[in-house]
Amino acid sequence: MSVEDHISLIDGKCRYGEIRYMRTEILDISLRNGVVIGPSKMVYGGWAVRTLNKTFGFVTSDSDVKKACESSLNLSNKQGKEVKLSEEEVNRDEWKVEEKKKLADVGVEELVDLMTHLDSILADMDVKVRMLNLKLKITEKEYANTEGSYIKGRIPAVEYFHYIGIMENGKSEMSFIQLGRTGGYEQLDFLNLEDVLKEEANALKKVINAPKAPTGKMDLVVGPEVAGIIAHESCGHPMEADRIMGREAAQAGESFVKVDMIGTRIGSEVVNVVDDPTIPNSFGYYLYDDEGVKARRRYLYKEGIINEFLHNRESAGKMGVRSTAAARSSLWNREPIPRMSTTFFEPGDYSFEELIEDVKYGIYMKTYTEWNIDDVRFNQKYTGRESYIIENGEIKDAVRWPVLEITTKELYSKIDAVGKDLQFYAGTCGKGDPMQGVDVWMGGPHLRLREVYIG
Repeated sequence: MSVEDHISLIDGKCRYGEIRYMRTEILDISLRNGVVIGPSKMVYGGWAVRTLNKTFGFVTSDSDVKKACESSLNLSNKQGKEVKLSEEEVNRDEWKVEEKKKLADVGVEELVDLMTHLDSILADMDVKVRMLNLKLKITEKEYANTEGSYIKGRIPAVEYFHYIGIMENGKSEMSFIQLGRTGGYEQLDFLNLEDVLKEEANALKKVINAPKAPTGKMDLVVGPEVAGIIAHESCGHPMEADRIMGREAAQAGESFVKVDMIGTRIGSEVVNVVDDPTIPNSFGYYLYDDEGVKARRRYLYKEGIINEFLHNRESAGKMGVRSTAAARSSLWNREPIPRMSTTFFEPGDYSFEELIEDVKYGIYMKTYTEWNIDDVRFNQKYTGRESYIIENGEIKDAVRWPVLEITTKELYSKIDAVGKDLQFYAGTCGKGDPMQGVDVWMGGPHLRLREVYIG
């Protein structure tokens, strides 16, 4: 039966109610130094019911939706913190991500052949540590609420991850990468995995015996991978409304951003960081969030100014604004909380050559090997993996492990030029209690920062 058929179980018995059904199917295969592990197939799903009277009653069940409705209503009538939801439009729609080659039609042998071939490329390049993983995932959702909304969606996705390393002369160098797209098996073609593997292995060989990076104040150009982790960690997370209001304090942390900081300058005028679930084939793609609100592009930092938060209906109601359709739940038995989807720096007008041409002396941090950030997302550190000296507008010798330690405000204020290229990387973003890991994209173009301290 459809979730809409069950709404009568709660309609008229609560101020607000919703029922969501979610089913996830994953085919997973891993290789460890050429040895196939798996494949494994996981299927899980169930019902989530939320009702609101005095407070929220959130109950899940993998089988008995009627009992879940009764339990939710009982919980909602208990004394608790008052909840006010934002007013939103009623939406009714069915949508899905198209597949040219359906994931359900892909055989295990085909996956084993692909992964074995990828592993052989790395082995031939003398990569000693090889941990490769490929997932095919199909998520189906059905949602209805007592206001009349009904949404049905289907999201197939492919995800690739590797962790590789080389060793020379008593030194080791490691790298990891996560790539993903929504769509059918044909989306693997867009990931260019063979080229990625060769590029990653060659980069490790360039830097393993490179001299230590210079220190001091200098210009810095960062690549899309570094731009992406910066956007995700020091813009996306601190702009989640539940963190701003302190709800995540004991789990994922708080935020340096306060409720009254909309309109506050955080960076230079060339800085635009957006979060957009609607980019076709993005790894965090959706057209409606898990509260039935229609998705749209959200400008988090606009022309260097804090512009809007990531809201679900509960946080939006507390602040007296509309939801920004950021309510996401990772599984059928998790509540929808404010989350990112695809968070990135909007492209500018500069080519890569133009970004470096007037850098007299600086660093090009193409990729990163490590990052760290404090609980309020203000003090942060990024350590470069593939990195080079820039001298008189030219890329010179490789250097090892340049470190940028900086505050969020200084980082965004030091950006004076933004490239016109744009590249995305996948991630699994963790948050909540119990923990929820959701699929996200993060990225951007190349960025130039002036006169930052490299440690």
